[in-house]
Amino acid sequence: MDESRKTITRRNALKQGLLGATGLALANPLLQRALSAPLKPKAKSVIQIWMWGGPCHLDTFDPKPEAGYNYCGPLKKPIGTNVDGIQISELLPLLAKQADKYAILRSMTHGINGHETASYRVQTGRDPGRLVYPSIGAVVGMLKGYEHGYKGLVPPYIVMTQPQGRFSEAGFLGPRYKPFATGGDPNRRPFIVEGIVAQGISDERQHQRRELLHTLDALGQAMPGNPHFQKLNLCEDNAYDMMFGDARKLFDLSEEKDEVRQRYGRNTFGQSCLMARRLVEHGVPYITINYKGWDTHKQHFEIMRRKLPEMDAAMASLLQDLSSRGLLESTIIWWGGEFGRGPKVQWDPPWNGGRSHYGNCFCSLVAGGGFKGGQIVGASNENGTEVAERPVYPEDLLASMYQLLGIDPEGVMPNPRALQVKVMPATKTSAGRLTEIM
Repeated sequence: MDESRKTITRRNALKQGLLGATGLALANPLLQRALSAPLKPKAKSVIQIWMWGGPCHLDTFDPKPEAGYNYCGPLKKPIGTNVDGIQISELLPLLAKQADKYAILRSMTHGINGHETASYRVQTGRDPGRLVYPSIGAVVGMLKGYEHGYKGLVPPYIVMTQPQGRFSEAGFLGPRYKPFATGGDPNRRPFIVEGIVAQGISDERQHQRRELLHTLDALGQAMPGNPHFQKLNLCEDNAYDMMFGDARKLFDLSEEKDEVRQRYGRNTFGQSCLMARRLVEHGVPYITINYKGWDTHKQHFEIMRRKLPEMDAAMASLLQDLSSRGLLESTIIWWGGEFGRGPKVQWDPPWNGGRSHYGNCFCSLVAGGGFKGGQIVGASNENGTEVAERPVYPEDLLASMYQLLGIDPEGVMPNPRALQVKVMPATKTSAGRLTEIM
């Protein structure tokens, strides 16, 4: 037997799906075809800030004060940025100082108002059908994972802290390519990462349990040279190395200076952004931050006055840190949700100033990884209800990110069913990919 197959290293354990992690890529020659992009890769990682529930473009990156109170509500004083001519919400002053680092897509559209269908469309670039396609995170995790140079201790596709739950992110690729969901809360100490840190059990107790296990293992002690028991012992060593070794240190935010943690914000989202920076430094190809709380059917503006400053501090710190560490040029940041919120405020009960689902026109933000900052793509009309210029569909944005990652959007999608499908479908418009900011 080949020596490389006799042992299970910590990294191989993660590859093979142990501890709930992602498995090996499909042994398929089509993988190479999907990686033969015409553009030299500029991006190595993606941080997806998924605005679960859908953020309103008028209250974030496409303010419309001229539309009046029934559209902009009390948020009627947008502020300038460090890029001439670009204004954003008054509740995002820190991001206003970083506008030279990101591009705003003000003409996103798909016309879907249901959470599940819209999430699927934005994450896959596909309309629902009999075949469930994988999300971009699963595709990147496969094509940029262990068989293609990734040597990380943790899986190549990570979600903080819970999966989105709208559809199966792995699609037809199967459970091996599901994201590794950390669970826990990075703002807590310790950050209880599933499979690495056990909630309510101290390190001392973990070590005592191991000692008790060894004491009770009479058969193993009686056969110290047995190769089967040696393999089990190695698996045990690897598991405890995960719990007390480098992987645990990676998720230990107490190693960061307190002033850095305060700058990101001592809340779940702020510390998730800080954790995402650490994962990028470790080389993880795809990280999703599932940022809940944006499905604001009721009391929308009260929620915005709490959520937007939280988002502002964390995202601005993430952009600043990645840039100062030389990582922004190789890291795509993608901010957006499944759709936007209704431009016209629903003042009447029971909504009391809420916003509905809205897929006709919304906005997204991209930065780094080859995307040019300080740019606006497309435009909405005077009250934000319709796209006025240069519609951008989800597949346009996804194809652009794939290309910057060195994955050919028109390449064949590897799959266990040998289906002849492309990584991305054809674009709906002649404009297609976001070449103006690439």
